[in-house]
Amino acid sequence: MTTDTHPLSAPESTPESTPESAAADAPVAIREDRLWHDAGWMARVIKNEDDDGWAVEMLQDGEPEPALVGPWTMGRDKKNPKPLDQAAFNTLVKTASEVLLRHQQQRHAALHKRLTVFALDRQWEVRLDIVPDDYEPYAVLSAFDEAGDELAQLRVRPDFRLTSASATAWITDDFRRPRQEGE
Repeated sequence: MTTDTHPLSAPESTPESTPESAAADAPVAIREDRLWHDAGWMARVIKNEDDDGWAVEMLQDGEPEPALVGPWTMGRDKKNPKPLDQAAFNTLVKTASEVLLRHQQQRHAALHKRLTVFALDRQWEVRLDIVPDDYEPYAVLSAFDEAGDELAQLRVRPDFRLTSASATAWITDDFRRPRQEGE
């Protein structure tokens, strides 16, 4: 008896994803005196280039630069660094995460500015949103009325200075393109 098989009818058996195979793909935690790696972070104790002491750097997986570099405690022999431990690693991860969060908040604040002005007998919210393109960066200047409706939007240079005076002048000039320094 012959069985007729079609090449598309039955796929060849493929290994299923199992917890064991997922665990094999996960990075292995490293816990050495001067190197810890776990939960997407690596702590590495290094020689401090500025003096005879030691420093620790925290690198987030996939990032080329450390998120945090700071002094590290000397060991009891006053020559070698104190070994890393779980408590120190947890504290370093928390501190490095907070540093990254602050950097993100600062970047957001630098790229998105807003202020409230009073002009033409009304209150206005004016926003400047910078688009940091590598080749042609620009910014979008927007005006919103008291109800939150956008009444004007204009593309401007990314170095536009949003101040109460510049926002008020733009509104009172019927939202015409504001003159900038260098124009």
